[in-house]
Amino acid sequence: MIATGSTLEATADRLCCEVEALLPGVICSVLTVDRGGVLHPLSAPSLPSDYSAALDGIPIGPAAGSCGTAAYFKKPVVVADVARDPKWAAFRHLVLPLGLAACWSSPIFDASGMVLGTFAIYYRERRGPTAAEKRIVANCTHLCAIAMERHDRLLEHERKANVDELTGLLNRASFNRALAGLSCDEPGSWAIMILDLDNLKVTNDTFGHHVGDDLLREVSSRLTATSAPAKAFRIGGDEFAIIWETPEALRDISATAQRILDRLAEPASCDGHLISPQATIGGAVLSIGDATAETVRQKADFALYHAKETGRGGFVRYWPGIGTAITKRLTAIRDLGEALRENRVEAHYQPIFRLDTREVVGVEALCRLISPDGEIIPAAAFNDATSDAQIACSLTERMLGRIVADIRHWLDLGIAFQHVGLNVSYADVHRGKLGGQLSAAFAAADVPLKHLIVEITENVYMGRRDHVIAREIKAMRELGLRVALDDFGTGFASLTHLLTVPVDILKIDKSFVDSLSPGNPSSVIVEGLLSIAEKLGIRVVAEGIETESQAAQLSALGCVLGQGYLFSPAVDRVAMTEILVRFGQPLPAETPSLGAAWVHTGDADVGAKQSARLLRRGGQ
Repeated sequence: MIATGSTLEATADRLCCEVEALLPGVICSVLTVDRGGVLHPLSAPSLPSDYSAALDGIPIGPAAGSCGTAAYFKKPVVVADVARDPKWAAFRHLVLPLGLAACWSSPIFDASGMVLGTFAIYYRERRGPTAAEKRIVANCTHLCAIAMERHDRLLEHERKANVDELTGLLNRASFNRALAGLSCDEPGSWAIMILDLDNLKVTNDTFGHHVGDDLLREVSSRLTATSAPAKAFRIGGDEFAIIWETPEALRDISATAQRILDRLAEPASCDGHLISPQATIGGAVLSIGDATAETVRQKADFALYHAKETGRGGFVRYWPGIGTAITKRLTAIRDLGEALRENRVEAHYQPIFRLDTREVVGVEALCRLISPDGEIIPAAAFNDATSDAQIACSLTERMLGRIVADIRHWLDLGIAFQHVGLNVSYADVHRGKLGGQLSAAFAAADVPLKHLIVEITENVYMGRRDHVIAREIKAMRELGLRVALDDFGTGFASLTHLLTVPVDILKIDKSFVDSLSPGNPSSVIVEGLLSIAEKLGIRVVAEGIETESQAAQLSALGCVLGQGYLFSPAVDRVAMTEILVRFGQPLPAETPSLGAAWVHTGDADVGAKQSARLLRRGGQ
């Protein structure tokens, strides 16, 4: 039975029955001893089940019946009279009613000498073992040792196959089996949470992988404690899952998730370093129409994906629109990736004008995707794709190459040209190499860095609470690069950030320009912002100007610079070259600074005529 892979329980039962057949009148039992020194019944086919159950959980010791004492002293123990022997004092009330008067127990050892269990023979009369019985039991303990060690190896193999070695949590294989065993008949009866540990990579990179391992173990311990009796799983490097089935947890799944986040956020000592785990959770509850558990798991993945994209550190419960949003984003990533591989990404440019002279003082580079049939697709149509770090960085690299080539071309033509604004993403800045990347590209084309302005959206700049962003902005400015804060007023607007990480230019978002009118709050805000920016030495550009009325109001408020459809939409490099030739404001002979260049005066009447000619260009 051992050789053919029978279970340990079946093998022990057969062994007991064979011995009882060889030795009529005796009753056999086999107990196991766990690593904590506690007895557990394995086989006693001729004893009542309630008797065996009563022995379960008894600690071994010097007076723990025949079996517990034999395991404790690691030698056979013969009790010829259960009724009188003190070793049976606490247990004789269990065995005497069965008509059993004596018990002889022998320990079962593994190869290292550790006690695995005991093999016992009960007698109905008061006596000890015969020589023949001793020979039979010696063979029995040997066979039991072989069977138990094989069983332990199988358990260890199964444990390794189902348990994460580092954390002790159940692994992905166990998670998949647990999912397969869930019923989808009763909506609301269970839920899945997928948790992503956000700061594992930073911990590994900063302190080393041994500290990261400590962090994983601490997080796993907290998840186990907080989620019990629910099962927690480690399903990836920094990804965990919990299956909830208790009414208490399901009653308010958001509160349940918040309880976990709160517990995880407490600082942990990891190899001497104090680290606060940071996690994001997505969850889904079994709903009507969920035919399989895999469907619910996918919904939880969607929710986690959305949570990570919209703001790490919180919980998002799945809602039907998430799947559509993620599908849209993945489609955008695929389309933009194909366009990059097929060289179908181009730079278009929108000019920045002085509002008084209507001279062009700079341009903003805007990404355009060319579809396979030649359609020009604006950046807004594939903006979702730029949340993918790899795609975003590839796009910036492609745009940088286009921009540097165009600037070099304009300089070679002798055009009065000042600067190009390049939009960069969070991924570009967070890598910590953007300044060097930009410097190298411009140096390779022999283009001075003064012709570049790096544009960072307000949400990237202020919404991430990331010291890497501030450090990289500072490093770029130290290289001589100028930084513009784009879409100002749409996110986490706070001028106090400009005191710690100053920028050179603020670009007022179109939403403020659209609602301009005398006495309107937008006018008051813009006027105040212009005044503060002037005192801080920061230039201001108003975006999205579409009417002469808006341009006039902005001028009256003190705004000097603007861009928008009133002047020109984004155009390709050929059209932009013509605009620069006709309307470009030349730099002074000695270029002191961006600020001085942008306040270079010109003839207002001539500027008005130039603007009229520009507007007649129509659909350009």
